[in-house]
Amino acid sequence: MSSGMSRKSELLGRRLQAARELAFVGREEELSLFGAALHGGRCSVLYVHGPGGIGKSALLRRFAREAALAGRSVARVDGRTLEPSPAAFEAEAEAVLRDEQAVLLVDTFERIQGLEGWLRERFLPRLPVGALVVIAGRFPPDMQWQADPGWAQALEVMSLRDLPPRDAEALMDCCGVADELREPLLAFAGGHPLALLLGAAVAVKDGRASRRWKPNQDVVATLLDQLVGEVPSAAHRHALEICAHAYMTTEDLLRAALPDDAAAMFGWLRRLPFVESTSLGLYPHDVVREVLEADLRWRDPQGYADMHDRIHAYLAEKVRTAADRDVLAAVTALFYLYRDKEVMGALYSWHDEGEIQEDVMRPDEVGALLRVADAAGGEASAACADFWVRRRPEAFRVYRRTETGEPVGFLTWLRLQEPDDVECAADPIVAAAWAHARATAPLRDGEHLAIARGWVLPQYRYDSPVADPLQWRIIANCLRSERMAWSYLAIPRPGPPVVEALRKHDMHDIPDNPCLGDVPFTLFVHDWRAVPPRAWLEGFNGSPVPHGFGGAAATTGRLAVLSQEEFAEAVRKALRHLSRPDALAGSPLTRSRLVVEHAERDPAKALRDLLEEAIESLCEDARSVKFHRALAATFLHGAPTQEIAAERLGLPFTTYRRHLVSGIERVCTHLWHRELYGTGVNRLAHSR
Repeated sequence: MSSGMSRKSELLGRRLQAARELAFVGREEELSLFGAALHGGRCSVLYVHGPGGIGKSALLRRFAREAALAGRSVARVDGRTLEPSPAAFEAEAEAVLRDEQAVLLVDTFERIQGLEGWLRERFLPRLPVGALVVIAGRFPPDMQWQADPGWAQALEVMSLRDLPPRDAEALMDCCGVADELREPLLAFAGGHPLALLLGAAVAVKDGRASRRWKPNQDVVATLLDQLVGEVPSAAHRHALEICAHAYMTTEDLLRAALPDDAAAMFGWLRRLPFVESTSLGLYPHDVVREVLEADLRWRDPQGYADMHDRIHAYLAEKVRTAADRDVLAAVTALFYLYRDKEVMGALYSWHDEGEIQEDVMRPDEVGALLRVADAAGGEASAACADFWVRRRPEAFRVYRRTETGEPVGFLTWLRLQEPDDVECAADPIVAAAWAHARATAPLRDGEHLAIARGWVLPQYRYDSPVADPLQWRIIANCLRSERMAWSYLAIPRPGPPVVEALRKHDMHDIPDNPCLGDVPFTLFVHDWRAVPPRAWLEGFNGSPVPHGFGGAAATTGRLAVLSQEEFAEAVRKALRHLSRPDALAGSPLTRSRLVVEHAERDPAKALRDLLEEAIESLCEDARSVKFHRALAATFLHGAPTQEIAAERLGLPFTTYRRHLVSGIERVCTHLWHRELYGTGVNRLAHSR
């Protein structure tokens, strides 16, 4: 009976080993390096490091097989089961000290990381020449190894990363993943072996799984345990969740979202094995990011929303205040918060940064602009580009391939304050924009409209690394421009997904389609007076209006855009109804920017407060005190008729009327100025 049980055990062991070998894919470079060390290479110690689940243990099992096939004896030490002491380690590994053909494999070294100095200084120097040691753990070796000239040739460090796409596909082949499940599985797991294996195991057994597959909470919880493990405190977990949600985490961002101990939390984050450091900040491994996001959304939806709002507010302010050279990175970081929104996929490709560089256009690049414009839209397009580059060269940006410096795209941002017959004749797109603005809601004093248009080589037109920086620049200009009434985005022959996505961004196509040559363009327009930047950004949070927008504005999601005459008439009517909250609530002024930016809950009350404040402000100038007295007697002190108000003031009626009319005009002018130029016109910092 004992013999039979032994044969079954051996058979099961072989089956397990065969399954593991079948699921091992790729890692050719690491196997080649190990093979060289195994057969007499100069390296005596291989140090393999990488985040949890990346395949270190699987690689060590393959190393053991290769060593056995080469006739070498193999000893193993596992940090998960070993007491972290020199005596315990040496008891497990002492055989390698007597055998120059031995191979020692040390797994899960992060559990016994405290032995690193002893291992380097005391144990490893006692190895016989020819023995080989492989250490595998989550953390890279400390700097003492590199600082010691003696280890320069004896140590080889391997950073284990995700499987490349070809190997990830091979792993899914091994798991029997159906074609329709591969895209969502790769989107979630990328090339992370453990995430691929866990996701595949669940997805393959789920008869309802489809292209919309998402990992369930069991998969998420298992990956969190394996990849992240226990964290020191709730504050550490929150810092990790912030790092997962943000595009890049800096100490400043961490301080805005997690005020306590931001410096200590940042220092802890940068030492984690699954967190990378760059010149822009820290970011976690993609799978760690995904599982942390999924877990927090499921476990604490309100906490997730609060964290999102704090990060959004910080990044929105960064967009507003960043230097021009830094603004594209700021916009990228802000919009990354909404990467999971379906509407984002049609417009933004999220290509790796660095492939394309934006710059101001140099005079010697006019020829390149014309060639790109001709390739993009023919002779008429090139003629239009030539007209504008001669007339407004400062309006152009160039996008170059980093590798070659070749210009592959250009953007023009035309800032126009009044129609010009020459410009409208030269450019049908500009003529169409002015026609729309004048017919819909004309510009007011000091306002301007802007027209954005790109010229991009055909091979870079769609889903290319040029598209994102070009669009980030347009968005940055929209969010940072003061006194911009309308923005127009001109796109040649946009497909239905782009049209729908832009409409969801509150950029709507106008009926008229201007043509350059035989190429029709669609103009997408946004009125920044009706939906200012902070309200527009709030739309990405799923709400049409930001916090504090009440009354009619909360119902429509848009502000009222009044001409100066309409505004003045509304002020006169509101003054007459100053004591009637119901009448004030129906005033178009309650949907003006002036009132909305001051209304916490009740726009009618906010309007009354603003009118009373404007009346009282007349006391600040001795020459206006007489106007204040006429307004106060008429609207604040409840005189039933103007004749009685004049009598109370002891003024002839004609004098009283002159003072009243002048006072009303001054209130109208004061409030109109605040409507156009008042504080908060473009205050992104107040957005959620």
